[in-house]
Order: sequence, then C-alpha cells, then structure tokens
Amino acid sequence: MTAEQLQALITAGLPCTHIALEGDGRHWYATIVSSAFEGKRLIARHQQVYGTLGGRMQTDEVHALSMKTFTPAEWAAQNT
Repeated sequence: MTAEQLQALITAGLPCTHIALEGDGRHWYATIVSSAFEGKRLIARHQQVYGTLGGRMQTDEVHALSMKTFTPAEWAAQNT
C-alpha cells in the first residue's frame, strides 16, 4: 500500500483538515487532524481511523498504524 492509497482510504471515511503519513508500505505513522474528533477520547479517535481501513488491518495490508490525532483547535495550539 502506498501513502496515497492509505490517505485516500482515511479521507474517504473521515473529514480531515490535515493528514501526514510516513511509512514503508506496511508500518505507518500518521498525523491526522479532523473536526470529527471533537469531544472524543483518544481511543475513540483511533477507532474512527481504524474504521476507515475496513479489514485491511486484519488482512495485513496495513500491518501497523501509529497515529497522533488532533482536532483543528488542538492542531492550531500545537503549531503556534
């Protein structure tokens, strides 16, 4: 899987204002900013992102996905 393919999967299921991906095709590191994370705990945010991948985690298409998730306000505060 390419970064572009992974980004397309995530953004198709989650409205993102920013997404950055690094990885080797199986192991990925993502920074994801979405208003859909508003009022959600970290685990719920990660579950939302995993939900966009469908069964790709179980079939090993995406072996590992480490992520940092932010709301737009959190992201703005992080980058000031």
